[in-house]
Formats: sequence, structure tokens, C-alpha cells
Amino acid sequence: MANNGLKPIRRVVTGNDANGKSKVVWDGPAPDMNPNPIPGSGWIDFWVWNESPAPLNGTNDDGSLPYDFPGPPMGGQWRVVQGVGKPADYDAKKDPHIVAPHAPVEHELTRRWDRGGHSYYSGGMHKTETVDYAIMLDGGRTLVLDDGEVEWQPGDVVIDVGAWHQWSSRVPEGGRIAFDMIAAKFVDGPVGLAQGNDKILRDVPKLPAGVRPARRIVCMDREPNKSTLVSDGPSPDVHIDSARPGYASQRMWVTDGTPAKIVLETLHLPHSIEPPRGGSVLNVVTFPPDAVWKGKVSEADVKAFFKSMGSPGASAYSPSAPHPYMQKTQTLEFGIVTEGEIVLVLDTQEVTLKTGDFIVQRGTNHAWSNRTGKPATVAIATHDGKY
Repeated sequence: MANNGLKPIRRVVTGNDANGKSKVVWDGPAPDMNPNPIPGSGWIDFWVWNESPAPLNGTNDDGSLPYDFPGPPMGGQWRVVQGVGKPADYDAKKDPHIVAPHAPVEHELTRRWDRGGHSYYSGGMHKTETVDYAIMLDGGRTLVLDDGEVEWQPGDVVIDVGAWHQWSSRVPEGGRIAFDMIAAKFVDGPVGLAQGNDKILRDVPKLPAGVRPARRIVCMDREPNKSTLVSDGPSPDVHIDSARPGYASQRMWVTDGTPAKIVLETLHLPHSIEPPRGGSVLNVVTFPPDAVWKGKVSEADVKAFFKSMGSPGASAYSPSAPHPYMQKTQTLEFGIVTEGEIVLVLDTQEVTLKTGDFIVQRGTNHAWSNRTGKPATVAIATHDGKY
């Protein structure tokens, strides 16, 4: 087959029309598919930005911009990597893809280092000068670090803060991971150790009924050439909306500029909806069914919510708006529906999104409407943008 077993993924991209009204610009399979020679493996590019704040307007599909892995040094890239699993009859002696472990070697394109360890079903041990938001979509993957291994499941989030790491697919079906890779800066050259002494947050607040904890796995290097698991558990930062029982925004990480800093923790920063200038914020948001709160929410309730999130100016509330929680920020937003079904409400249209669908929002007025009888969850990475 043309894509050699690489599964297509729906991508919805929004923009603004000549009157400043939000609309859908593209809706269909992400076009930039890159199959590997191994059937069933490869990657799909969804968006690339070469500068930060990221551009929000224009007619160009930035999912097709050229770049060299690990991405632009002052921007980033959003993509999905599909890996094959370990066959039941796997024989290492017959595997032509095996590369033995070796001393660190910098790639000729720079900002990327390799230590070997490749095989048919496993990538090599590598390190990039990036902060990565990695979200498991389906299947199974093992995160291999120098101090141990972590098994993770669909919906789990790995925050890779410039660490040595390896991805291995030891289950027969393989797995797919979405990567939001953000340019970072190693202050100590290729060593790339975590800086500062920020306290790693672990205390987990109580979640509303019906909200599934969002697992946050954080890894980084605290010694030269040794990656470490520094945190693994539910997000310690949760925002709720008292007017919408069952709503929860579980914050995972913040970058406060580009290139991003290699630090131990970032959830002490105040940014929840809008990121710092030139930065980003990752949230896993659970939306309860609209029927739970519809007709009971006032303008004061909506404004109180956005104020509690630290972004009172984000609210686009109007009695005539298509949804009370309409919001607009000068941001580039990447969303993945990880559970359930939800409707993206725009000024001029609506689009129904299901589990596995991807969304790129370019500074558009919007709201999320759950018209089913079950909670829906969307992982949202928000980057500072400019028109």
C-alpha cells in the first residue's frame, strides 16, 4: 500500500475569515505522511513553526513545512510516530536493523545525539535539545531510561526534558505516540543537565467525579549521560469549574520561552490557559456532558472561571454567542481527542471530533461542547502566537 501500513489521522485546522470570524480551513487526513521501509512504521507531520511566537494567519499549510529533526532551533514541530511491535518469532540474529550500543555521537545536523541500541522494534538511545510533550495514542510502548524502564498506556503523557531515552514497542501491535517537540537550550553543551532546584510537585488534589487522572511521566538528565525518571503519577495541578460539575483541567508542564529551559519543574508558574511569552502550556482537559450544566451557567460564572484560570481576557462571552464558554487567545493550539466525542464550536460552523482526531487552532474564537452522555477528554498544548 502507498503508505506502507502508516495509519492516516484526521487533522482539523482552524483560521479566521476576512471578517475575523473563526472557521475550519482544512479537515481531512494530515497530508504529510512519511512511511519507513519497515512496514507499519513511520511518522506524520501535523505542524511546524520556525519562530516563537508562532504565526497564526496566512494561507499556507504549515504541516508541510520542511525541517530537520529535531525541528527548528527557535520553534518546534508536532508529529505522530508509529512504531511496529516485537514479532512473536523475533530472532535478533536475523535482524538487519540492529546497531550495538556505543559512546555518544552528535548527529551532523546538530542538536541531536545517539548512543546506538537500534533494532527492528526499538529506536536507539538518543537525546535531542528539546522539551517534548509525548502522548500515547494507542498500542503499547516502553520508555527506556538509563535508570530503568517505564511502561505506559494510551492517554499517558511523558514530559521529556532533554533526556537520553529510547522507545521500544515490545507488544505485537506496536504503538503510536504524538510528539510536540519544542526547541530548548542546553546551558552546559551536549551534556544537557537539568538546571536549578525547583521542587518537583507530587501532591495530587481530589478530582471531580467521573474525571480520570492524567498520568504525568517526567524524565531528564541529572548526571552526564544518565537519564532519570523524576516523576510518575497523576498531575499535581488541577483546575475545576464549580459551574460545570465534572470539568477538570489537569496541567502537565509549562515552558516560559523559546528556546525552553531544562529545569526540574514548571507547575509553580501561574500560566494555565495562556502560556508565557514565547512559551507553551500542556493541559489534559475533561469536559462533562453539556446537559449537566446547560441553562444553569451565568455570565458571572463564566467570567469567574476564566479569572480563576488566570486569563480573564480570554472569555468571549456574549448572550448571542453560540456557546457561553467561547474563548479567544493569541495562541497556536494543538488538541488531541483522547477519549469520547466532542464538538468544536466556532463562529461560523461546528465540527464533531472523535477519539483520535487532531485539531490545530490558530488564534480562533471557539468553545468545546460535549453533547454526549459521557465525559470527553482533550489533550491541549497551547503555544504563544502572533497574527
